Amino acid sequence: MTPPKLVVEVFDARDLLPKDGQGTSSPYVVMHYHGQRKRTRTVIRDLNPRWNELVEFNVKRAAAKIFGDTLELDVFHDRSYGQTRRNVFLGRIRLSPTQFVRKGEEALIYYGLEKKSLFVWVRGEIGLKIYYVDEAIPPPLPVLPVENVKQPPPETAPVESKEVPDAPQDPQQPPQLSDVEPAAATAAGVNENTPPVDAPSISDAPTKDGDDSNQKLEDVVPPAVPVSDNIQENLPPPVSPSPSRHSKAGPEIQFATEQISPPPPLPPEMRASSASASVPEVKFVEVNGYGHHPQPIPRTVAMSRTHTMDSLDSTVIERPSFDLVDKMYYLFIRVVKARHLPTNGNPVVKITVSNARIESKPARKTPATFFEWDQTFAFARDAPESSSTLEVSVWNQLNSHEDSSPDAAARGFFGGICFDVMEVPLRDPPDSPLAPQWYRLEGGGAHHGDLMLATWIGTQGDESFPDAWKTDTAGTVNARAKVYQSPKLWYLRVTVIEAQDVWPVTAPLKEGSFQVKAQLGFQVQKTRVSVTCDGAQSWNEDLLFVAAEPFGDDLLLTLENRQTRGLVVTGMASIPLTGIERRVDDRKVASRWFTFKDPSSEKTFYKGRIHLRLCFDGGYHVMDEAAHVCSDYRPTARQLWKLPIGSIELGVIGCRNLLPMKAVNGKGSTDAYCVAKYGPKWVRTRTVRDTLEPRWNEQFTWRVYDPCTVLTIGVFDNRGVCESDNADEAVRPVFRIGKVRVRISTLRANMVYRNKYPVWVLLNSGLKKMGEVELAVRFVRTTPTFDFLHVYSQPLLPLMHHLKPLGIVQQEMLRSAAAKITAAHLSRSEPPVGRREVVLYMLDGDSQAFSMRKVRANWFRIIKVITGLIDIIRWIEDTRSWKNPTATMLVHTLLVMLVWFPDLIVPTLAFYMFVIGAWNYRFRAPEPPPHFCPKMSLADSVDREELDEEFDALPSTRHPEMVRARYDKLRTLGMRVQTMLGDLAAQGERVQALVTWRDPRATGIFILLCLAVASTLYLVPTKMVAMASGIYYFRHPILRDRMPSPALNFFRRLPSLSDRLM
Repeated sequence: MTPPKLVVEVFDARDLLPKDGQGTSSPYVVMHYHGQRKRTRTVIRDLNPRWNELVEFNVKRAAAKIFGDTLELDVFHDRSYGQTRRNVFLGRIRLSPTQFVRKGEEALIYYGLEKKSLFVWVRGEIGLKIYYVDEAIPPPLPVLPVENVKQPPPETAPVESKEVPDAPQDPQQPPQLSDVEPAAATAAGVNENTPPVDAPSISDAPTKDGDDSNQKLEDVVPPAVPVSDNIQENLPPPVSPSPSRHSKAGPEIQFATEQISPPPPLPPEMRASSASASVPEVKFVEVNGYGHHPQPIPRTVAMSRTHTMDSLDSTVIERPSFDLVDKMYYLFIRVVKARHLPTNGNPVVKITVSNARIESKPARKTPATFFEWDQTFAFARDAPESSSTLEVSVWNQLNSHEDSSPDAAARGFFGGICFDVMEVPLRDPPDSPLAPQWYRLEGGGAHHGDLMLATWIGTQGDESFPDAWKTDTAGTVNARAKVYQSPKLWYLRVTVIEAQDVWPVTAPLKEGSFQVKAQLGFQVQKTRVSVTCDGAQSWNEDLLFVAAEPFGDDLLLTLENRQTRGLVVTGMASIPLTGIERRVDDRKVASRWFTFKDPSSEKTFYKGRIHLRLCFDGGYHVMDEAAHVCSDYRPTARQLWKLPIGSIELGVIGCRNLLPMKAVNGKGSTDAYCVAKYGPKWVRTRTVRDTLEPRWNEQFTWRVYDPCTVLTIGVFDNRGVCESDNADEAVRPVFRIGKVRVRISTLRANMVYRNKYPVWVLLNSGLKKMGEVELAVRFVRTTPTFDFLHVYSQPLLPLMHHLKPLGIVQQEMLRSAAAKITAAHLSRSEPPVGRREVVLYMLDGDSQAFSMRKVRANWFRIIKVITGLIDIIRWIEDTRSWKNPTATMLVHTLLVMLVWFPDLIVPTLAFYMFVIGAWNYRFRAPEPPPHFCPKMSLADSVDREELDEEFDALPSTRHPEMVRARYDKLRTLGMRVQTMLGDLAAQGERVQALVTWRDPRATGIFILLCLAVASTLYLVPTKMVAMASGIYYFRHPILRDRMPSPALNFFRRLPSLSDRLM
């Protein structure tokens, strides 16, 4: 395998500072990675330079220990152009390896330039693509000769290019791609109207710090790559660049970069491999308003994973130490192979330990007359000191048509071995695996074979444990513990711009109503209807879909004509997803035309064309969970991921007092297993068979990128392990036992929370306690304290959610689609996480269903939130009533102090909030993290009828009379809400009526009163008015009237618009 390379594509920069003393700059880029230094060419006198260059770095893990893994890019102004005497610093960026992706996942990202020190002023941003590759990047094609190009003298003014009217061209302007003749620009890599750029001399090459240096750089000349004969026939020999006018005596520097040139046509097999790897071929057209566009790098084959990539992958974590769970000891027997057995036999190994007996799978015969099994067995032991005898025997497996008499069975015995378990060595990781040994089989009569095996006593932390046959799982394949990964989800944005030629040319002009239906898998969306009579429709509408890698389904577009007799399909277009560009920001991508075809004909007929703008939005986080229980907020594009702030460790210990979920052999049974989900990583414990108190003692680890996330653990019954006595019971949806949620922000760092959580499940019959699950959770913080606290000031969702926010209805629709895609993906795993309902239950796929119970629970939550405000109002009323004269006098004293010293108001409020928080510290949450609360959910007092309505499908499947009764009940609730909304609107209309002259006398009184108040406040100091108002408000009840105040009576008499409602 070739060593990986880090490829940096330097496209352009924007809005740089002028540093040459003439209002512009001549920038170039210097890059450092793993002790390697590369630089780009200099773009002369341009504050928005375009390089379009490609730089390669060798990934050296040994050099990373010395120089670090950070990629540093420095932008300098070249001193050779302008009045400066040194290379002036324009900005820098530093990127960590977590922001680098594999080839095929890269996207153009603009990074803001940063300062080198506090007193340096920089601005602007630079556009880069950074990714890893295994194969070498093909060299650029030979440059075509530039003909009929007249070099203007250096003193003349810059010559403007007719093809690129955006910016004037300098005589020394570097070569750029042309828009008028893309073929020539593709082959040559230069513009015919622009002279080639001279390479600066060694004296002009800047150092890393931008200062002058006497050191000379070594010449880095790319190796010459032979060009095939068919290419040489069509291309003239390359033209060597002319020497620079600034060059001095001595060797000239050759840049270790390559001008990005488009690839030659790929052979068919290469295209197939590229399509199978889901690598898009990106096309750029008019990016950011510039006329010149970066060309794509040829995507030949997908790179394979390397050790370097695994070390930088955020999903790769170190093996857990199993310190949160109890150790479970097992007797491991690894049967490798046997020799010197009859060649015509079909040997199997039988193992007997205490009361457990197991038979291995039939051996496979090798050409060297060995019989191989390579199978590991794990027998549970209560303690490592438990003593028993281990018997390992080899037998010849008899077929069904062979003699099964005892004599035949005796003849099929090849021998056995006995071990004293007390003599078996104890192995505990990180000890190395025990080497297998050859043992002579005894008691086999004429057979004298040997068996290679290894026996040891270990724990569930042994590397052989996950794939071993276990006594508590009975060796069922679907009962093993596994780790799963959610598919990488993207938002596919389809912008439908317009369509043309949908009517035949010979057809008479008539009005048509057209709409476009877009379908991706099971997702279907439609645009609005466009009415036209000339065959050209316009929509300019965005449609969003959820797509998962690897991209399988094509995007199907159907143009429908809505006529009086129904919908008529005018044309169809199929678009593969592998050719769609990916972006990470809100820049506009290139739009393209696609041709419609006749869906009713096998032949290809032109049925019009449609103008689309397609892209994968990698700057969004694709929600597959409810927003309040989300476990990850990172965007899809890996380049935008931030460094993890810590890790969360979960120890699934076991369950107690579970209820039987099914009947097997006439008795209740439960085959329980746990599923945990955090971010894209899912884990599943092994299934412990036929027990109501399963013990797993398995430990898992996730990396944490945001503390305000939730870890979800669910307990389920495995229906596929044992056959139930009742066939209907085996397929019923009562597979869920319950789930637990743990919010990371409620955990203290480096503290182990080991608790028993009650497991509840809400069924049609009511709330049911299924048992208890014991968990151990620990959050380990890896970042400094200030960096960790800084996370709380950052936005929860990525930037694209704020630049182009999604609507609530649209986001919920996309979340439902993402949950279904994730469930379908995980159900294809072997063994699967569970049924499709298991994944949807973990993702809260049905959390948005209507429930009267949830409506009442949310209402009580609102009442609880405003209870504090109500208590404050009651306290003020008690103070006004002088129920506690001492408190009232203290309030008067506080009022006088705040009125005469208003600067103390804000500090007093802040100190008051501090006192409340410090007082509530005594009542902080107990050691167990918060869990489901049946009382707050109203699940323990819910009505049976409301539960039946909550679990009813949509549309309803209940009897019409029952649906009518529920509808009448909903109407009653709606009347209450209607009355409350009407009262709220009436109060707002009374406020408006103060100045709208609906009641002339009331409005006249109000404006005259406002004039009097204004005149008084102009003449009387504000402090005196505030003091008088406060003393008047808190006056003694003897001085107050029990009737409502005149101001309140005046407000209630104002008119509203309620009398105008019909």
